[in-house]
Amino acid sequence: MNTNKKKQGNSVYKTIMTILATAIVTFIITTVWIYGSATNSSTETAIGNATKSSSLSAKLSVIRNKIDQEYIGEIDENALIEGAVKGYVAGLGDEYTEYLPKTEMTSFTEDIEGEFVGIGVYITKDTENNQILVYGTIQDSPAEGAGLKTGDIITSVDGVECNGDDYDTITNSIKGKEGTKVNIGILRNGEELNFEIERKTVEVKHVTSQKLENNIGYISIASFEGDVSTQFENAYNDLANQGIISLIIDIRNNGGGIVDEAIDIAEMMTDKGQTLLIESDKNGDEEVITSEKDKTITMPIVLLVNEYSASASEILAGILKENVENATLIGNTTYGKGVIQTLYPLTDGSGIKITTNEYFTPNHNKINKIGVEPDIKIDDYLYTGTFDLENDTQLKKAIEELE
Repeated sequence: MNTNKKKQGNSVYKTIMTILATAIVTFIITTVWIYGSATNSSTETAIGNATKSSSLSAKLSVIRNKIDQEYIGEIDENALIEGAVKGYVAGLGDEYTEYLPKTEMTSFTEDIEGEFVGIGVYITKDTENNQILVYGTIQDSPAEGAGLKTGDIITSVDGVECNGDDYDTITNSIKGKEGTKVNIGILRNGEELNFEIERKTVEVKHVTSQKLENNIGYISIASFEGDVSTQFENAYNDLANQGIISLIIDIRNNGGGIVDEAIDIAEMMTDKGQTLLIESDKNGDEEVITSEKDKTITMPIVLLVNEYSASASEILAGILKENVENATLIGNTTYGKGVIQTLYPLTDGSGIKITTNEYFTPNHNKINKIGVEPDIKIDDYLYTGTFDLENDTQLKKAIEELE
């Protein structure tokens, strides 16, 4: 089934996003549909019905009676309910499906706007080593100024040790009021370091650009949040007015964003009517999203990708790899996040995010757990988010290809 890329109406907003936690930017790279509004009573009814299972109700009743009879401490009724719901959803064993209490839901939605109070560090969970890993910092952020670097392992927050098991709660430990400080313990190349960082309002700069030698344009996209497609178009037009004849687009360390933003950028480089994205639901029914506009960028393109390019980044990478003849992908194989979550807000301010769809490249190639392979693989460089023309072997190769 073919469909226009834009969904009509105000009840469903299709996004693929990197969750920007209130205090820090966390690399949870999730593909999300935001469904309904905070007054969606049908969703609450569905959740309520789920808890009416006789076996579940009976077991909870037994446990609650035992707690009432034996527990010597004070009982926080709300904490019990929140913990029960969170654990119930976690029982699915899906890394992207989760229940979001009100505070987490607020963080999830507010920080999509691109400005938040925190330290401005991108983190991810290293599941293999059960560690919390820094994979970048936001430009001009407190974290960047303090010296946090890609590859740092967070070992403690304010003196409390942490590991990968604490990933879901670490953002709450780091966040706080503007002007307050947080102490981050780091393990770097076997050396233990501590950074005291003041929390500030951090503005996420999604797009940066510059003209390189030989009339090569360079545009870096940090994430696909907000109106990044407009920012990208403005950056490109500015470079075009400066006489560029080829373009490097850098989406390394870009964990995702709003799918329509990635699609809008892709449309600038693809022919009208071309397939951009294929989505499949639980029943195997597919939806094909196609380009609605004529392309405006016809010059040779290099797209820089790495292992932290995920979700919306992989959508753009797949489109350019398969549908743009004059585009070359350089770097490392991308992350491999090719499933979509639907976010259901509840009236109490909480929400539930459920994996509901899988998406594929225009040629129906699988992305989830696989990633997108670059045309030219260069894996001897760890991109830290800093423009480094002297040492960045991936960037140097991109320039060489375009020259």
